[in-house]
Amino acid sequence: MSHPTPQYQAVITEIDALNASDPRRDVVGVGSEPREVIYAERMSACLLRIYPDASEELRIAARAQHICRWQIARDTYPLGRDGYNSWRLACREHHAVLATAIMRRHGYAERQVAHVAKIIKKEELKRDRESQALENIAAIVFAEHYLNEFVAAHEDYDEEKLVGILRKTLRKMDSIGHAAVLALQFPPHVKHIVDTALK
Repeated sequence: MSHPTPQYQAVITEIDALNASDPRRDVVGVGSEPREVIYAERMSACLLRIYPDASEELRIAARAQHICRWQIARDTYPLGRDGYNSWRLACREHHAVLATAIMRRHGYAERQVAHVAKIIKKEELKRDRESQALENIAAIVFAEHYLNEFVAAHEDYDEEKLVGILRKTLRKMDSIGHAAVLALQFPPHVKHIVDTALK
């Protein structure tokens, strides 16, 4: 994308305004910001780094990847893998509905609106280039900004379980995503888990 269009800027501004209502806050530097604002900015920054020629649709999808995620609480779904997967599907649908409504308000064509919904819902992974790109970016952002914290928070997990969890994420990525994760810097024990999961 060369120069951002006014309608693109308006959509991003509205996504950011909604995410600014997140009651959860994370520490960044010396202060704190709404969690989903931080996450959305990290998604956009990573996308530009890995896919500098990303389309407007892909950029919108990346910014809206977790839009208003706090509105669907994980604890309203059963524990376990099935409950987690059901929650994730509900979240993706929620994010797609919100993002596409914003796009319609700002005059995007229906084909563009539908494509953003498809990307956010990660449809046709491995076949749709932009759905795959968003999957890659989400996993890279997790690895870069949240993996160390995840490992530290689960000291009761042995290495085999951590490797298995990470491998489920990494197998959804392609070679571009794997290369980007391998280029990140990790503490030695986390790097060992990443390297093992990628084997």
